[in-house]
Amino acid sequence: MLVVTQVAPYGTGAPHQAGPAGVHGVLPQAATALAQLATIEGLVPRIVGDVTTLQVEDLDNTRILCLFTIGETPFSAAQRASIESSWLSGKLAILAVHSAIDACYGWPAYQRLLGARFDGHPWTQPFVIEVDSEHPATAELGPQWQWRDEIYLFRDLRPDARVLLRLSEEQLDLSVPDARVPAWGVPLAWCHAEAGGRTFYSSLGHFPEAWERPDHLRYLAGALRWLLGGPSNGH
Repeated sequence: MLVVTQVAPYGTGAPHQAGPAGVHGVLPQAATALAQLATIEGLVPRIVGDVTTLQVEDLDNTRILCLFTIGETPFSAAQRASIESSWLSGKLAILAVHSAIDACYGWPAYQRLLGARFDGHPWTQPFVIEVDSEHPATAELGPQWQWRDEIYLFRDLRPDARVLLRLSEEQLDLSVPDARVPAWGVPLAWCHAEAGGRTFYSSLGHFPEAWERPDHLRYLAGALRWLLGGPSNGH
């Protein structure tokens, strides 16, 4: 499993002003946790801070691509082609975490791969998550999950995305700047599949305590098992 943690500048296609992206201080801790989960699931992890060091063969031979990225991650055209074709064929699955959704605006297929595009985070607060517990990732969480994090909004959510974690809008202050509720509400995590490809996206994980919580790590371990070919449960 490749765990990519690259922080790159935003390009001109981003919904932000082009320039530096926010650096998440939690990246080393998250990468260590994700690598440990990969090892438990029988994968060989490799943490990658710069995708320009990857050979196309590295991607061709990877079972899971885990992304905790931000900005215009500089995947080459050949790397992008490898990811797209391997994902569609089922050779490669994608686990995307938190700010990975806020990346690669110059790569048209990225929205198809991850399932949506980032559209701001007007709130950071505690909240109660509504859980679809009929999935390997969420089966042990129960119907509700207490959490504190940045709350992301999304655009262009795939209509076939199965939302696994959701936030009710009653918990949100809609008077803050840029606050709004899209037509699909406020999803926090989803999965989707197309042809042979599987993707799991989770917006959680901005704060260090997320990577110390056993329930969060069990949830991500369940996501890995599903990506490796576990029961589809509707996807």
